[in-house]
Amino acid sequence: METYFLKNEDILRFYALVARDYELYVPVKAETKLKVDCDYQFKLPTVDYRVESYPKVDKEKIVFSEYRSFEPIRSFFTRAKEKVADYFDPSADNGTERPLAICGVKNCDLFSLKIQDFVFLGGEEPDPIYKKRRETALIISSDCPSFKEVCFCLAFDIPPHVSEGFDINLSPLDDGYLLDFASEKAKKVAATLKDILVKAESRQLHLRNIRRDAVVKRLKEHLSHHQIPKKEALQEIVVSGLDSPVWKEQMQTCVECGGCVFMCDTCHCFLLSDEPIGTGNQRVRSWDGCLYKNFTRVAGGANPLKMRYMRLRNRYLKKFDFFITNIGFQACCGCGRCIDVCPGKIDIRYILRKLYEEKHLSAH
Repeated sequence: METYFLKNEDILRFYALVARDYELYVPVKAETKLKVDCDYQFKLPTVDYRVESYPKVDKEKIVFSEYRSFEPIRSFFTRAKEKVADYFDPSADNGTERPLAICGVKNCDLFSLKIQDFVFLGGEEPDPIYKKRRETALIISSDCPSFKEVCFCLAFDIPPHVSEGFDINLSPLDDGYLLDFASEKAKKVAATLKDILVKAESRQLHLRNIRRDAVVKRLKEHLSHHQIPKKEALQEIVVSGLDSPVWKEQMQTCVECGGCVFMCDTCHCFLLSDEPIGTGNQRVRSWDGCLYKNFTRVAGGANPLKMRYMRLRNRYLKKFDFFITNIGFQACCGCGRCIDVCPGKIDIRYILRKLYEEKHLSAH
């Protein structure tokens, strides 16, 4: 991996050069109402970020995002609704797409892609649409110099800075950025930037480490108040908590909007349907979610998860039992998007803490 320094005034040129060969998306500040108050007197930022198409965005609005954007990265690789095949031509795709370049990707997002890759690239038949987008995409990640109230990545040993799974990473300094070029695709980009890149100095690398350590220390302090169970305990507490009252308690405020499912970086369930187009039909894939009542309803009308609390419990079993059993780690990256978006104020951190407390209280 090669690390270079880029001055602040040259960052727009960096974006412009990337945009020549990629469909580039860059972070901007977002006007949202996704605000969760902090209970522990931490003064944390509440601004939100979204990613917008570089050709369409006002260049003066491009910012460096302090933490993850509100949309999950999976939305770039599997769309909320898209054609996956024509009725008479199963090999048909969605036409020619420019390769994606996604800027502002955080380490929680990179972790979530491990889940998406397992689902869509694992097995005997990888999903061809997902495979093509993943292989051609340029992942431009960046450090998190801060965090939101809902961020809890570090509780699962996912630090707020990257170490793998990216092509280019940006680390902010006062007068510019350190750029890590980690892949062959990234090195091709670096070759076009030779006149504005300089080799990173040891003092700059040292400063980056100091800043990263400071964010980790502050996030640890923040998370200590939430008392989120360690990742090693997740499977045990969720499986032992099948009859926990926390499921019914939390479902009292659920309005079945599906926000937690659709904003989740690791959710991946979908529904296939055939829809008419012209004189023929096309097969369409749409995002689906286990918190919807009809998700597990079968043709005869029976529904093994007919109650809302059952569907919430099933969601946790999938994340913290199924995936740990099958791939060795949980299907949750600690991004906190589900907490942000929930109108019922359902908090995954609270549920996990309650399950842990119930498990250990019962043991005594």
